[in-house]
Amino acid sequence: MSRHPALPAGAATRRSEVVLVLMLGALTAFGPLAIDTYLPAFPAIARDLGTSPDAVDWTLAVYFLGLAAGQLIVGPIADRVGRRRPLHVGLAVFLCSSLAAALAPDLASLIAARGFQALGGAACNVTARAVVRDLYRGADAARINSRIVLVMGAAPIVAPIVGAALLHAAGWRSIFVFLAVIAAAAGVVARRALPETAAAVRTGSLVAALRAIASDRNFIGFALIAAMASAGLFAYISGAPVIFLELHGVSPSQFSWLFGGNAAGYIAASQLNARLLRTYAPRTLLTAGVTGLAAAATVLTLGAVIDLGPVVMELGFFASLSSLGLVLPNATALALDGHGSRAGSASAWLGAGQFGAAAAASAVVASLADGTAVPAAATMLVVAAIACASRGWTARSARRRAAPVGFAEESPAAPPPERAIAQP
Repeated sequence: MSRHPALPAGAATRRSEVVLVLMLGALTAFGPLAIDTYLPAFPAIARDLGTSPDAVDWTLAVYFLGLAAGQLIVGPIADRVGRRRPLHVGLAVFLCSSLAAALAPDLASLIAARGFQALGGAACNVTARAVVRDLYRGADAARINSRIVLVMGAAPIVAPIVGAALLHAAGWRSIFVFLAVIAAAAGVVARRALPETAAAVRTGSLVAALRAIASDRNFIGFALIAAMASAGLFAYISGAPVIFLELHGVSPSQFSWLFGGNAAGYIAASQLNARLLRTYAPRTLLTAGVTGLAAAATVLTLGAVIDLGPVVMELGFFASLSSLGLVLPNATALALDGHGSRAGSASAWLGAGQFGAAAAASAVVASLADGTAVPAAATMLVVAAIACASRGWTARSARRRAAPVGFAEESPAAPPPERAIAQP
């Protein structure tokens, strides 16, 4: 496979930037696609494989574990050999494991295939974040992250619809064939449209990289904010079906509209974030995001305790997810800013922390389930409070020393020059 040199500095064309955003957004969407597409098929999978729907849940749990562990494996490799080779290997693994899942004769085989599928998907997540860090700094990195959300955010809305249609037309195995086709198409496009953005360098071990990353207070603080934001998102995903479908008697069709509307709020807020970055610094917008998240979670908790009804709960959820559109793009860019030579490793730890926190939040909501909205709302309030505390810590750290270039709290203007996006 041919290698492309690290990209030279210069002005990126709008067309090449759009291509890059579409490519990275598609890669980031592999996680939601591989999760949400097959959720409608759980009962069918259980019947066909002679097991229970609860047992099929293990295929989802293994996928989350594989995503977290896979990122920790792929990150340091991407720092050593560049971004393209780990990405193409990951896509090949995702493709082959998707076909293996489609042919799985029993549940154990399907669980194993999902584990390898997650390892391939992890390469896509790590690579996308590292490429953004390779090419952009400061407000520009946060802006690109916001644009990627526009592409990636469509996956949770479209995936269940596509999965249900495939299930009805050709059975659950066709869903995994579809995922294999998507991986093949992404591999072809990536070879043609995604340049190498980092030169291969000799870096230390995973432990050495962790030691360097762990000594960066900026990374720890902003990564914790991103992790808490992901935890809040998955607390909502875990609790919303019970709250609306069972507690408040909302119909499945109405719930799908509510769920899609909340996702649309997240996407819209991320695009607003991209525009606001022309005037405000990423740290300022991040502060606004975590403040909004805390306020919305407070309303949710009060509404759950007092039982104010589905309208108040929906408004609280909408405000919470919209706040994430300000939190996640800026927190990600700020966390990775100081780790150019370790962007892969830093991206891996950032992603692993997000998936770990998300899994923990889902487990807490499930374990505390009592038929009310309190567990989900209270969990979102706790993680929002931790995010606010972490933001306060990073702000105090910034005041004690000079802020990194492009991220000064007081000066949102004068972003660093972008790098040219070379065409392979």
